[in-house]
Amino acid sequence: MSQKKGRGALALRVLFAVVIGVVLGSVVQTQLNLSELQALGVAIPLGTRLSTTAQDLLHFAPVYAGLFLAGFLISQAVAGWLTRRWPASLRRLAFALAAVAGLWLTFLLTNTFAPMPTLVAATRTAGGLAAMLATAAIAGWLLAMLTCPASHKRHGRTSLAMALVAFVLPVTQPAAEAQTAYQIDTLADALEHPWSLAFLPDGRFLVTERPGRLLLLDDRGQTLADLDGVPEVFASGQSGLFDVLLSPQFETNQQLYLSYACGTASANHACLARATLGDMRLEQVEEIFRVHPAKRGDAHYGGRLAWLPDDTLILTLGDGFDNREDAQRVNSHIGSIVRLNADGSVPDDNPFLAQADALPELYSIGHRNVQGLVYDAQRQQLFAHEHGPRGGDELNLIQPGNNYGWPIATGGLDYTWARVSPFTEYPGMQPPALEWTPSIAPSGMAVYRGELFPEWQGDLLVGALVNREVRRVRWQEDGSAEDIEGLFGERDARIRDVRVGPEGAVYLLTDSEEGQLLKVVPAQ
Repeated sequence: MSQKKGRGALALRVLFAVVIGVVLGSVVQTQLNLSELQALGVAIPLGTRLSTTAQDLLHFAPVYAGLFLAGFLISQAVAGWLTRRWPASLRRLAFALAAVAGLWLTFLLTNTFAPMPTLVAATRTAGGLAAMLATAAIAGWLLAMLTCPASHKRHGRTSLAMALVAFVLPVTQPAAEAQTAYQIDTLADALEHPWSLAFLPDGRFLVTERPGRLLLLDDRGQTLADLDGVPEVFASGQSGLFDVLLSPQFETNQQLYLSYACGTASANHACLARATLGDMRLEQVEEIFRVHPAKRGDAHYGGRLAWLPDDTLILTLGDGFDNREDAQRVNSHIGSIVRLNADGSVPDDNPFLAQADALPELYSIGHRNVQGLVYDAQRQQLFAHEHGPRGGDELNLIQPGNNYGWPIATGGLDYTWARVSPFTEYPGMQPPALEWTPSIAPSGMAVYRGELFPEWQGDLLVGALVNREVRRVRWQEDGSAEDIEGLFGERDARIRDVRVGPEGAVYLLTDSEEGQLLKVVPAQ
């Protein structure tokens, strides 16, 4: 009878420690998530904070309990067996460390096998992970205290109370993380789905609108002209006029390049034209490249442009949505990145020239819909990102001849939740440096090399259509990338393009029927 009572008492102690760990973990993850919103400038009244915490205790805590319980029980059983003859103080430390190890391993295994990269949002950062692991340490310490000899219990309770006070107070009244102070000024509005921005040497701007217009704006954002001579575009759904890029010798030749959709709904292509900027119009307009084969529909064109140091031109393309298998076929431009000379001809060192059945313009293959592209002259690296379907957005370092996997290897699911492929990695295919799941719908991208925001130096600024913000991404020397923070989310706008101006300001285009040109500078 006494043995049953002893087991029952032990079970109650374990249950009590688990409940404490789960409740603390739920409260902590709520506060950490709310602090992320605060860092974006969101005001969170106390009532909202408390109600959100209560809702998470009702809905998140039971799910978290399943995760917490498995690692906790195993780790505490091992700690109890190993430390049964240890002094009470060492036993409590061992239980705490074992609980930390158990929860960390649970997170690691869960994030490895779950479809999303991080199941518990609070653990996305090192600080958040440490805070969650600290709650496990408290639960392990508590369990050891409850199972210590009676002579040590009073001291143990005092220590636990002090630990709870020290931990809970800073969590319930979190300080917002330090964030760069900036202000956002509106230079132009009433732009119809603006897509791309270019800076002219005299301070004026060129802005493309997806329906097929190229606008000339003065340095204050006032429209000077809707330029004539723009090639006829196929404008429907995602198709239309895309990127504008100045020639490296623009000051002497006044040439620019436009990417756009051409053709009809039943047979269309991504196309590239070269033109000369004249007096309020384009002159000498000529198409210099057209994607083959033609496709049906009005989705996934890619369309970003960038120069390499040797004055060859990079054009990103899409898979046409229904043509995704073509991204793995070297006899198709669909789902690839191509490299061209300035006149549209093929460079004699393109990587697929040796393959008899390959199109000569190919530079890399295996892409879904590449809508972000930037060459970083300081690193001498070409970066691109592409849309995944339901998750699986990718940031890649582009190297000639590489296969980037789509649709054989992807972290995304189809929009019906069906798997596009059983593989997230595949031999011979380059894994992404960074993947976003859930999808952020990445758009324009720039590398910050200005002087106005020194803390962003060298970081990639990635527009996000779904997240309605810009993600600041830090490239690591080992070839990986870290998503640092969201910026400019207070505008609650779909960010289509991101550019860094000659003076170091950041310029944004917002995607809507009443799109805007925004300028970001340090706060006054």
